[in-house]
Amino acid sequence: MHLVLCQPDISWEDKDATRARVRSLLSTAAIAPGALVVLPEMFATGFSMNAEATAEEPGGSTERFLQELAAEHQCCLLAGLITRWNGAPRNQSVAVAPGGEILARYTKQRPFSPALEQASYPGGQGPSVFEWGGFRIAPLICYDLRFPEVFRAAAGAGATLFAVLANWPAPRHHHWSALLMARAIENQAAVVGVNRAGRDPGHVYAGGSQVLDAQGRLLIDAGTEEAVVTTVLDPADVTSWRDTFPALRDAGLA
Repeated sequence: MHLVLCQPDISWEDKDATRARVRSLLSTAAIAPGALVVLPEMFATGFSMNAEATAEEPGGSTERFLQELAAEHQCCLLAGLITRWNGAPRNQSVAVAPGGEILARYTKQRPFSPALEQASYPGGQGPSVFEWGGFRIAPLICYDLRFPEVFRAAAGAGATLFAVLANWPAPRHHHWSALLMARAIENQAAVVGVNRAGRDPGHVYAGGSQVLDAQGRLLIDAGTEEAVVTTVLDPADVTSWRDTFPALRDAGLA
């Protein structure tokens, strides 16, 4: 499966400007038909607790933008946004197929309490897994990365690839890299981590979007600046490693 990681500098609470930036960035990439294209958490607004500026109804302008891009590039697009869902704004990711259908909708399970995220965006429950490119993909969002039980539940639901969408600040960047590697190793799953670049009113972001294989080996790193990077993952590599070294099976999860 071809992977495209888009690491933008997000314009604060300005959806039109950021969507235009993302469209321009992706226009420079060689996106193979059938690729998985991944954008960060809250990619159109930045990590804002201002639900009036961020939240949309399902099928709103940002979802329509994602559908347009998926159709244009004939890819699956996975991106983070705020959706009014089950009576409240939620920090979600959506996976959009080339035909526009929503393949998965996931709500962040662990809101970031230091920012009082739970007051603006209540957390969700349980994993969401969808199939694409021979993988069973579980989206996760930012602070979820610190909670191994969230990933274990997704592994138990059959995930072979985790996609972590984030706004992860530069001062804790070494945690980002270490935890992405740990989640790959302990779950014997490929991991895609997509972060933003640039800055918002409160934080600087160091990018570092990464792809790791099921043994935790780093395959690609997007660096610290705005970028689009690509690589290829083979689902057979996950299966082969799990068969060779059956730790996940010994945990009762495969």
